[in-house]
Amino acid sequence: MCGIVGVLGDHEAAPILVEALKRLEYRGYDSAGIATVHNGVLDRRRAVGKLVNLSDLLVHDSLMGKSGIGHTRWATHGVPSVENAHPHQAGPVAVVHNGIIENFRELREELAEAGISFVTETDTETVALLTQRYMEQDGMAPIEAARKTLSRLDGAFALAFLFQGEEDLIVAARKGSPLAIGHGDGEMFVGSDAIALAPLTDRITYLDEGDSAVITRTSLEVRNANGEIANRAIKTIRIDQARVDKGGHKHFMAKEIAEQPTVIGEAIRHYISNEGSTVSLPGAGVDFTKINRLTMVACGTAYYACLTAKYWFEQIAGLPVEVDVASEFRYREPPITPGTLALFVSQSGETADTLAALRYCEGKADMIAAVVNVPESSIARESDLVLPIMAGTEIGVASTKAFTCQLTVLLMLALKAASDRGAISQDKLAGHLAELRALPGLMNVALEAEPQMAEAARKLAEARDILFLGRGVMYPLALEGALKLKEISYIHAEAYASGELKHGPIALIDKHVPVVVMAPKDSLFDKSVSNMQEVMARNGKVLLITDSAGMNEGGDGIWQGIQLPGVDPVLSPILYALPAQLLAYHTAVAKGTDVDQPRNLAKSVTVE
Repeated sequence: MCGIVGVLGDHEAAPILVEALKRLEYRGYDSAGIATVHNGVLDRRRAVGKLVNLSDLLVHDSLMGKSGIGHTRWATHGVPSVENAHPHQAGPVAVVHNGIIENFRELREELAEAGISFVTETDTETVALLTQRYMEQDGMAPIEAARKTLSRLDGAFALAFLFQGEEDLIVAARKGSPLAIGHGDGEMFVGSDAIALAPLTDRITYLDEGDSAVITRTSLEVRNANGEIANRAIKTIRIDQARVDKGGHKHFMAKEIAEQPTVIGEAIRHYISNEGSTVSLPGAGVDFTKINRLTMVACGTAYYACLTAKYWFEQIAGLPVEVDVASEFRYREPPITPGTLALFVSQSGETADTLAALRYCEGKADMIAAVVNVPESSIARESDLVLPIMAGTEIGVASTKAFTCQLTVLLMLALKAASDRGAISQDKLAGHLAELRALPGLMNVALEAEPQMAEAARKLAEARDILFLGRGVMYPLALEGALKLKEISYIHAEAYASGELKHGPIALIDKHVPVVVMAPKDSLFDKSVSNMQEVMARNGKVLLITDSAGMNEGGDGIWQGIQLPGVDPVLSPILYALPAQLLAYHTAVAKGTDVDQPRNLAKSVTVE
């Protein structure tokens, strides 16, 4: 969600802060600002909208200083405005914040009773005002005041404090939101994630839950939630710089769609054994003979990956599966029975609701596993088994390559479960893995149909409402297709299991409502054709996505058709994700919306 950067450097901080914030744009934001200390004086600049507005402001109203903090804000409390933008300053302290201070109302009342007034609608302002009060009224030094303030806060947050008169000090803390410290040569940096710091350093210390840090140019002191000195490791990270630029594409989303054959190939090679006939998991892995139930928890696109995997685990491995939206999971207090593997799926590994659900399962599930794109993330660090998806950095807010990599890893895990449980023979397993190894080639063939998808998308862009239909493993793909379209084109789209059409949604069908049917020629294809006929009988316009056999058998009378190569039905959700993504992408391009940074959305949702 919000992005945080901090610099204690040897050069002017403002341009460094702005460039670092640009690398966090993918997280989503509606305003931005920076604060610096120069000759002991604390000052700030803030602007609404894109970072270019802040850059323009700094050209006309520069900000000097080699120490500073910066922020991109995704509004929670208070509308996007200059007044509500971070950094928030109260006298001698400026603060940037990612998360939500849950007890801010009580703190505001306390401050108001002390005669302290407010100028913003934000929860973060209470942090700055409380710190100012401890410094000015109670005579506390900056570090002491920051620690006292932190002790008063409830909720989820990553915070960085900058102080007037202190050009070699940043105080930082995390509780529920990630924060990383970068080590340079006589310089130190702070970032919401390592991507922001990649051009500055490759040596990173990740703060653990409840940690606070006192940072100078030559030192880092970390204390844990109990106030004890904690030694956190310095890790050398490697971020492929080529994957954080557009690589000649118009948008990050287009580049990341095109990367999918490559990254899925990398994921497959990571998990298939050298001889190519078995699935190999990291570390000690998991013995599925001791697992009798699987609980899967995720949000958004990752949730749809779990819904797809439910079919695989149950049909291939015979393993009962429960799938939950993370934001609902722990509030219904589900019983976790013996023999349960709890599996959490998150691109960032920092999704707040998913992390909270994981913590609910601690001490209850036999094992906690994580399918994540960031092995150093909070969800990964708190899991017994980490299954990286190998997607590389994903910048576009609407997930594409992370989704298909999640599906690929979950399928291989389902095949491992089936093999362990004796649900499939060794020959059958080897056959599935051979089909998997061929999948990147099929995806390249599917991408060759992009011109037809773009043509269909230009017509979809004229619609106000669109329905997606799918059966079996294609039902979650229909849900994902509708989500992608909503996310970046802002067209209202809904998805249904095709058999549910006559149970209500068919009332929506008329000549103005396109219906996208995702139906490879599989055992359920004839039933999908029957549902298509029901749509066309009511003047509905069907866009059919299928293979050549499906097009020959069910393509009569359709409005538009997109033909994909034939594929093993088990793998069809991974392949059919491509047209779902490309239809959304080209529809958004036709409408002229912001593809990579759609309104109101954030890449990493680190608040509940």
